[in-house]
Amino acid sequence: MTDIAMLPASWRGVLGEELQKPYFKELTEFVEEERAKGPVFPPREEVFAALDATPYDDVKVLVLGQDPYHGEGQGHGLCFSVRPGVRTPPSLRNIYKEMHAELGLPIPDNGYLMPWARQGVLLLNAVLTVRAGEANSHKGRGWEKFTDAVIRAVADRAEPVVFVLWGNYAQKKLPLIDQERHVVVKGAHPSPLSARKFFGSRPFTQINEAVAAQGHTPIDWRIPSAG
Repeated sequence: MTDIAMLPASWRGVLGEELQKPYFKELTEFVEEERAKGPVFPPREEVFAALDATPYDDVKVLVLGQDPYHGEGQGHGLCFSVRPGVRTPPSLRNIYKEMHAELGLPIPDNGYLMPWARQGVLLLNAVLTVRAGEANSHKGRGWEKFTDAVIRAVADRAEPVVFVLWGNYAQKKLPLIDQERHVVVKGAHPSPLSARKFFGSRPFTQINEAVAAQGHTPIDWRIPSAG
């Protein structure tokens, strides 16, 4: 499972060495043991879905989540996103509410964020797998080292990027980012616990102003109807 072919081609040059490190071998053995015991999300073929959807050279924005949704059929490897046909989770509902209030866009009828990913929004979780029904069950097993390497790889690019860090957990990654070169959009987490502080923070405007200033086409935040 530590074969470099697991990684999408565009990321192999900057992340391939990580897969050869002892921690990654231990991590993959742990995840395989977990899969042998019961359901682990997302499925094996979607663990690197965020990297697959947004090639290294195409990243304009990096949004950092925590760990995958742990319900059946929810997570598919992109943070905050769920598959078509799955009920939109609370944090994403709050993101949509802010998007509607800020930009006047309709609240989508689904939580499938692939249209954002295809425009250069890397939807990265800090932990890439989870045991069914148990949030944070794969925390501290090595994924954080790997995703820190992803953040550093993006931060090391010649092209500046917008990093979106919602909540205290995400903001602990600030030391990995050169804020002289990159733009960091910080705010409260959109979960129901902190949404009161999240609402009115106008992240979408901040992101698109920074993306435009960096010479790129702003993100079209509209999510097509599932119907």
